[in-house]
Amino acid sequence: MDMHDKAAILMESLPWIKRAWGRTVVIKYGGAAMTDETLRHSVAADIVLMKLVGINPVIVHGGGPEITAYMDRLGMPVEFVDGLRVTSPEAMEIVKMVLVGKVNKELVSAINAHGRLAVGIAGDDANLMRAVATDERLGRVGTISAVDTTVVRNLIADGFIPVIASVALGEDGGSFNINADLAAGEIAAALGAEKVIFLTDVDGLYADF
Repeated sequence: MDMHDKAAILMESLPWIKRAWGRTVVIKYGGAAMTDETLRHSVAADIVLMKLVGINPVIVHGGGPEITAYMDRLGMPVEFVDGLRVTSPEAMEIVKMVLVGKVNKELVSAINAHGRLAVGIAGDDANLMRAVATDERLGRVGTISAVDTTVVRNLIADGFIPVIASVALGEDGGSFNINADLAAGEIAAALGAEKVIFLTDVDGLYADF
């Protein structure tokens, strides 16, 4: 894409940029952008551009393919019920390690290649997301019961881009695995976001796939 194309896209986007200036936009980061390094850096550059034109992006991510790859490598069973990953207490350790320790840090690094902009946090930091068990068949998979956006609002006020891994704090003090799409929606609602953007390879939601 040459500079003329980029200028044309910016001009086309100008009405939306003017409407969203100073507002918060939640981006659910997923799909090929999670596994393709070139695409990850391209998306990170777009997120930085949003910040530079006066929009406040908040990133929420999961990490399904990465989690599956690590579980396979460790010989752990990978099971799903109604599209949700069965997460035993042992598997939850892998989920948190991958989401918080790997995927989150890779995305933060990609954004920070453009400046001191992104801060990575987990959904169980500062009571951002609290959850209860969704279904006993799923183990440590949670349904969000409360959202406290104080830490996110503080990061935005200080000029940072929050990057949030989709885990939540349970009433028992342990962590829950949270569907990242649902986490993005709940966080967007709690923030009063202008828009939620979903980056995904999936065409949509199916009543009968």
